[in-house]
Order: sequence, then structure tokens, then C-alpha cells
Amino acid sequence: MLGLHRRDMLRIGSLTLGTGLLANRTPTSAAGTATAHPPAAQSVILLWMGGGVTHIDSFDPKPDAPEEIRGTLTDIATCLPGVRFCETMPQLSRIADQLAVLRTFSHDSNDHLLSQVYTLSGRKVARNQLFSEPNIGSIISFLQGPRNGLPGYIAVPGITRPGPPPHDLFVGGWLGKHHAPFCVGGRPDQPDFTKGHVVDDPSPEYQEDLRPRELTFPDGMNFQRLRQRAGLRRALDRVLSHAERHKTLRALEGQYDSALHLLTSPQVREAFNLSEESAAVRDTYGRTKIGGRCLLARRLVAAGARFVMVDYGYDPDYGNLWDNHNAPSQNQPHISKMAQRGYHVAGIDRAFAALISDMRQRGLLDSTLIVFLTEFGRTPKINARGGRDHWGAAGSLFFTGGGTPVGQVIGATDAQAAYPITRSYTPADVAATIYSRLGIDTEIRIRDSEKRPHPVLDHGLPIPELL
Repeated sequence: MLGLHRRDMLRIGSLTLGTGLLANRTPTSAAGTATAHPPAAQSVILLWMGGGVTHIDSFDPKPDAPEEIRGTLTDIATCLPGVRFCETMPQLSRIADQLAVLRTFSHDSNDHLLSQVYTLSGRKVARNQLFSEPNIGSIISFLQGPRNGLPGYIAVPGITRPGPPPHDLFVGGWLGKHHAPFCVGGRPDQPDFTKGHVVDDPSPEYQEDLRPRELTFPDGMNFQRLRQRAGLRRALDRVLSHAERHKTLRALEGQYDSALHLLTSPQVREAFNLSEESAAVRDTYGRTKIGGRCLLARRLVAAGARFVMVDYGYDPDYGNLWDNHNAPSQNQPHISKMAQRGYHVAGIDRAFAALISDMRQRGLLDSTLIVFLTEFGRTPKINARGGRDHWGAAGSLFFTGGGTPVGQVIGATDAQAAYPITRSYTPADVAATIYSRLGIDTEIRIRDSEKRPHPVLDHGLPIPELL
């Protein structure tokens, strides 16, 4: 009877240990504490654009370069004197004084998988280590834990996969599967973005359902019945002696209450419900996939989420969004036209600007670090098909919120946006900056599931201009 009862409880909403909902938090440290200094930020929103966003057609335009470099787009003034963005970014141009733009993001790989793992974890890997290193969000979740009944690391939706074949790089690595992100999209319906046909000019308008499937009760289950079963479980546990409990069941004891809270808390369930938002707010973000995902990130942080990754890269409707080689199979226009589409650079411009402004108006920005991150930029020279290829040597990111010194552009590239001409910064430096804003000492040691010690970060230093 007990075994059946527990299976019923774990079955509700398809909750599993691998989701990160149920994770026990037992950090250990050789240094004794995970805090280097008082944190400037309490939460993080990571705007993860996997695939390699073109920097020339966004934050680092080169209007004086020849057309095979600059394309057909021009640059526009921002609210910062002397700072110009590409014309695809009018909204972020208006709030550039709220950004710290890094134009010298650089590393030595042009490989998607190696570069994405490096960027998501801050750790350089070989081909046989693609799944071994925990994401930044996993480390933060491990050290600082969940908050307000929400998982410590949430991915919205957490379904995009580089490939082919598709690789799930949203992992807990050596921390274990229970420190992987809770992906609100669950498992992707179409994990391989290379399959299927993408129409010539798909609409950016898309009403995406981002409510986690795990929070949907199966037929015949409701709040009252769930609470009754929870009460029965506790009564049965009191009857059982400690010696009679199976070790596997004991391992679930500290995880059960978190899952139950997630299922039964109205506040938690409401945080995932975009229908609570007004039509005006939805329109401001854009009724697009990226707009809805950014809006959900704001709702989750407002509800107490510690680390939220907005995931937008490989898509069944838009194809390989940022990997714009313009190969025949991609069915994309020239990069200059692609960047103006409402689901491409122009779409993230609208959604990101709305997120930052909304967070600021609600008093959430001071305590929330927002980081726009992609694994590399694109080649300065447009290829013969009208696309740009992989380019690890230079790319652009931005930071805001969480005490970030904003209203600045960090670094510069050469006349073709090919190479940094000032100090460059790696994915490890970006990771170190994120940890620093949260007050996490990157030199402490934490232990993996087999009790082996690892540093929070094995190289990289916080970006000085952002401290």
C-alpha cells in the first residue's frame, strides 16, 4: 500500500527527480562559505540566444565598412552620446543608458556545441565533456537553493537543441540530474530543428502556452484530493519505523514537500499564468514567442525565482534562428532582411527593451541581474548566399540590473567587427561576473555526487567595468 501511495504522489503532474523541482540542496565547500562579498543581485534572468547572434546587425554596426561587411542596414543613434546600434534595435537604442554593452566577447572556438557548453557553464570542454559540466544556473541553484517554493533554476521553455543530432545542453553535469533546470516546456515535441519545413516568411505572432505540464493535474485529481493523499502519506510515515524505510524512499523525504508546494501553491501556479497579464502589457512585449518568454521570466522573478533562463534559439517554426549561414535547407533571406523580421533581431529588441523597462518600473531591476548571452558572433564578411557563418573571435552581449554600472560600452572591435582592439572577455569572465554579482566566491570548492571537489569556476575573472 505504501509503495503504491508514493508512486501515486510522484506520478501527479509527471513530477520526476530529474526536473530540478525536487532537488535536495546540500552544498559543501572547502572554503567554508560560498559568499565572496554581499550580493548586489538577488536574482538572475539569462537571455540565452543559442546559435550565435549576429553582432554586426545588432550592437556593433560598421556603417563605414563595405557592403559585404555591413550589409544593407544602417546604424542609428542611441540615447548615449556617440554610441550607435544597428537600425534593427530602435527600442534598446532608446534605453541604452540602462545597458552595459560588451563588444569584445571573444574566445577561440567556432563550434556550436563546444562554444555553447563553454558559455552556459563558464568551463572549456573537449568533445567528450559536452554533458559533464553544470550550467551556471545549476551551480547557483546548488549553492543558494530554491526560493518561495520555486525551483532554483528554471528554463523558459528549455527545449531548444543544437545539432544535428539534437543535444540537450541544459544539464546539471557532475552535480547530478536533479540540478538540471526545471524546463517549463518539458521535453520538446520536435527536438530536431532540422526536420520539417519552415515557411518562407513565418509570422512572428505566436500565442505560446508556457504553463508547465507538470503543474497540470491528471483526470480525477484536484487540490483537495491531493491534500488528502498528502495527509495519508504523513500518517503512514509516522507508523513506519525508521529502520524499516527503504533507502530509496528515505532519499525522497526532503524532496516531497517541495514538489507538493509547487503543485498546491496558488502563488506558484499563478506565476506561470500569462493570462493574468493585461493586453497592453502583452502588446508591449510583443505577442511573439520571445515576448511571451521574457514576460514569463519577469513574472517568475516577481514571484521569487532565483535564476531564470529565457531560452530562444532553435525553433520548429522559425528553424535555426541565429545560425544564419543561409544554407539552402534553412530557407532564409539575406541576413540584412532576416535581422529585421519580428522573430529575429527586431523581435528580441522589442522584447528585451520591454522586459528591462517593465522590471525597472516594478522596482525589480535593482535586485535582478539581466544578461544577454549567445555563444559567439557571426562572420564579418557576408557569405555568397547572403548569410554569416560562425565567429568566435568577436561578439556582443549586454548586462543590466543587479547593481550593474550601466550607460557604457565596454571594448571595441576593428573596422570590420572581426577582432577586438581592446581587452577581450571570455565566457569564463562572463560567468565570473554573474557569480560576483550574486556574492559567490568562484574559488570555493563544491563536491559532486561522488564527493569529489570542484571549484565553482576553474578560470576567468569578473569584468572590471561591471563591478
